[in-house]
Amino acid sequence: MSKSSEKKKYQSFSVKRLTPYMGAELSDIDLEQAIGDEAAEELRSALTQYQVLGFRNQEISHEAHKTMGKIYGPLAIHFAVPGIEEHPEIVAIHADADSKYVAGENWHADLSASDEPPLGSILYLHTVPETGGDTCFCSMTKAYDALSDKMKDYLDGLYAMHDSNPVYHRLFKDYDKRYPATIHPVIARHPRSGKKFIFVNSSNTTYIEGLPKEESDAILNFLFDHIKNPNFQMRFTWEPHSIVMWDNLAVQHLAVWDYFPNVRSGFRVTVAGEKLSA
Repeated sequence: MSKSSEKKKYQSFSVKRLTPYMGAELSDIDLEQAIGDEAAEELRSALTQYQVLGFRNQEISHEAHKTMGKIYGPLAIHFAVPGIEEHPEIVAIHADADSKYVAGENWHADLSASDEPPLGSILYLHTVPETGGDTCFCSMTKAYDALSDKMKDYLDGLYAMHDSNPVYHRLFKDYDKRYPATIHPVIARHPRSGKKFIFVNSSNTTYIEGLPKEESDAILNFLFDHIKNPNFQMRFTWEPHSIVMWDNLAVQHLAVWDYFPNVRSGFRVTVAGEKLSA
């Protein structure tokens, strides 16, 4: 699609593509102000088209942050990390010189072990390091399209376990607590776009049902390596008061922790999803 046709398609904001196949930076829209029905519909359409949406110079309140999320659907509550005071839907994201780790350093989809994985996430960072701290994204629809037809046929109909216990037990050392673990299709169909996408990730997916361990490990490791292909990826470089909204089903992401001991701080809301189908 040409730049002129992109401008014509969206009346509520301007669009700058970030890669040929995913990602766009949207400008000429103030997310702190009320968002009308036409703009809301165009924001939903843009997410389906680009999978990752970036915004600059958006100094938004908690209420505006939640309002933006509700454009896409009801907000979800994180099952492991408490929300901030008076806003249980908002999770604080913070790293500084005292941090021993940061969440999300491996490829993952947020809360993929939920029975109904979130549709999307919206991250707002008000404080960022001068350099570093990028977020990397990988298109699972692009990764699926790149598979051979025979591999697609093999993977269709397979289901895999997503188990959040290893991740959170490692982080919180609360080994007696049980976190969600759920079976999802390895290849799912997106509820909004209708496109097929790969839904396994190295952070939470532990095995494929019905396969011997050796075969399950081999297939999962192949898929984990497959999505590392840079041709499926993009990086978002943060500036203060930037926002990124991403499709949590069609896209995986990881946080680059290359800025220690500097501060990277902000907030995230999560848009609830639905049970996935093959």
